[in-house]
Amino acid sequence: MKTAIVTGGSSGFGLLTTIKLAKAGFKVVSTYRTGGNEVRMKQELELQQVSDQVIIKKLDVTSQESLQHFHQVVDSLERIDVLVNNAGMAVGGFSEEVPLHAYRTQFETNVFGAIAVTQLVLPKMRQQTSGKIINMSSISGLVGFPGLSAYSASKHALEGWSESLRLELAPFHIDVFIVEPGSYHTNIWTTGTYIPAEADYDSSPYNDMMNQIKKVIEKSSANYGDPIEVATLVTDIATGKKGTTFRYPVGKGIGLTLFFKKLIPWKWWEKAVKKQIKMGETDASRYSRKD
Repeated sequence: MKTAIVTGGSSGFGLLTTIKLAKAGFKVVSTYRTGGNEVRMKQELELQQVSDQVIIKKLDVTSQESLQHFHQVVDSLERIDVLVNNAGMAVGGFSEEVPLHAYRTQFETNVFGAIAVTQLVLPKMRQQTSGKIINMSSISGLVGFPGLSAYSASKHALEGWSESLRLELAPFHIDVFIVEPGSYHTNIWTTGTYIPAEADYDSSPYNDMMNQIKKVIEKSSANYGDPIEVATLVTDIATGKKGTTFRYPVGKGIGLTLFFKKLIPWKWWEKAVKKQIKMGETDASRYSRKD
């Protein structure tokens, strides 16, 4: 039986991927970060009749102590065939107002967390001379959007690291893949999103833009995809049903978006984004200092 590790397995893409991999015949080590999530995971796994094939472990990818404990779990496994770096969160807000510690929190989870877990499994994969690492990126790792600078920057960093990692591991017959979902109905934009308390948008010069972005999100939410599509894609990569392509964009309209991003000049792209969120000029005098 092949073994897979899925981080951030308590909900969303992670939980669905855990279930799909288990049904595909994998023994899955699936991780959660906070207490109550373990109970919900067990309930869902029992409902899906895969609880016998899933080992649930606590892991905070930003905690060195937690990573050390998880290292023992990794060492106890006979082999590791697949690692899915799914654990992530999103910081919302505008660059001027998002404090530096929030940017650090974003990168600790989405970038350094993925690197840390990968470093734990690589010795075993190298000894096997086989393995697959699937990094959960985002369309935001290829396309920036106002109000998501921290999240987008972290996913761009994950993409760059993944490119280097894929080349480094090729001689050891370890494959690296990136999955780049568009907009899906998952909880990263609810419980998984952190907007710093310091950002008071009622009195912010970015308030109008934030309201426009919220309207765009609300209007487009009806077209969000079913997250099972992403879990199915990850499982197909893990089982070899997909080829050895490096990047896998997934979601409605994603292919067209990326095509035009690469094809058209930046000034045209910028104009299209501004039009989408009806971004007009701000009356700077409303926010100028009076002292």
